[in-house]
Amino acid sequence: MELIVVTLFLLIIIRQGFIEARYIPSESMVPTLRVNDRLIVEKVTKNLKMLGLNFPTQRGDILVFYPPPEGNRGKDLHYDPLSIFARWTGLPFLPQDDAYIKRVIGLPGDVIEIHKGEGVFINGMLLIEPYVNEVPNYNCIGLADIDVYRRKGKSGKIIVPKGYLFMMGDNRNRSQDSHVWGFLDTGRVVGRAAVIVWRVLKEKPMLLQQTQKILSF
Repeated sequence: MELIVVTLFLLIIIRQGFIEARYIPSESMVPTLRVNDRLIVEKVTKNLKMLGLNFPTQRGDILVFYPPPEGNRGKDLHYDPLSIFARWTGLPFLPQDDAYIKRVIGLPGDVIEIHKGEGVFINGMLLIEPYVNEVPNYNCIGLADIDVYRRKGKSGKIIVPKGYLFMMGDNRNRSQDSHVWGFLDTGRVVGRAAVIVWRVLKEKPMLLQQTQKILSF
């Protein structure tokens, strides 16, 4: 019993403080990430931010996060003891809350426009995105173009509020992301995708770095 307790304690420390493993269940990040890719998600940066150190989120970062209820069929995080323990440990036989993985497109203060057939514009400038295969086949120019805000009767420009991010999947036309469910509260971020480990036996692990734009695979 003592060994089990110590093992669980170490698992929680590692998972909450440093890294955790995740896999890709959908095509929303193709071509960058493929279905069933296994990832290491680093959490050190997030935890240092919580301590007040300046490690700002960068545009282009790929984050794992718990989606807002509007983006998850109305389901939010569960806070019963078993669900909390499941999040802390990640034990596969326990029920887990849904987590998404998307790319950071808009930072606080950014004005976002998505033009059909052209691409994403940040503060009036076209965002260069060599990591996507196709441009959006939809327009998202104002808050009224985002489902969750249109239902609430909101209008005006899409300006990312303080403490929030605008997230999009690289597979632009097959991703349920901020153009559907709105801004992401940074408090729902799990961590940053850092290393692909799925092909370790065939190739070296691929580091997901902002400078590489994760194009080289």
